[in-house]
Amino acid sequence: MQLLRRAVGRPAHWRDKLGRLAVALRGWADARAVDRRLQHLHALGRLEAPLPTAIQRMVGAIDMLRFFLVPCAATYYSQKNIHFGFHTLLRALEDPASMVDPLGLHSARDTVVHHLLQVVHANPDYDLQLLESFPDGLIKFEAELEALLAGTHARAAELAATVEDPAYHARLLARLRAFRRRVATPLLCDEVLKDPRYMQLERVFGDLTSTMRYFSRLPATPRGALHHLLTVRSFPAHLAG
Repeated sequence: MQLLRRAVGRPAHWRDKLGRLAVALRGWADARAVDRRLQHLHALGRLEAPLPTAIQRMVGAIDMLRFFLVPCAATYYSQKNIHFGFHTLLRALEDPASMVDPLGLHSARDTVVHHLLQVVHANPDYDLQLLESFPDGLIKFEAELEALLAGTHARAAELAATVEDPAYHARLLARLRAFRRRVATPLLCDEVLKDPRYMQLERVFGDLTSTMRYFSRLPATPRGALHHLLTVRSFPAHLAG
């Protein structure tokens, strides 16, 4: 119960949580905003042409969840002796907006920032690249991390309820600073990603560039998308080459 109360947080924070959730939900109805964000990331050199369509992004998001994110997270939490379902509930209570937009393309800057703070990432590069689509995204994220490490962050107690690795934020700050300098660094945690089942998938879904490249090779028609989702039962590695 204590973890649940900490995840829900103080009433003063509920308005912000619901506001981020509303922004994420509205984003699903604004396809042009997503297209503008993708075009901006393409201009920054983070994405390649052709950019994936809305149908391809939808199918790709489902593939990313069913083949990589969910099984990888379940394996990770099992190794940590943490109940995956209960931990997912804590995440939903702590920041519901992060649960309705698996790609982050419909989310506001602060939702992406909070997702990175809330969930231990072996490789945060996808979300760091996503933050580059906001003029001050990386600067804001660095300030949030510095506040957490200094003990002055307003939501430190809520984050402590969902972040199982006390050293995660310090490693994440170092990774962010290396990312801004374009310096390659090791994964933040590689217990799960050493597993051959996930190594190839991490190379596909670990950053925004390769993720969107895979999405752009998926079916682009409703009929093709439905056929893919109903018949493809394992990761189609031939589309990731």
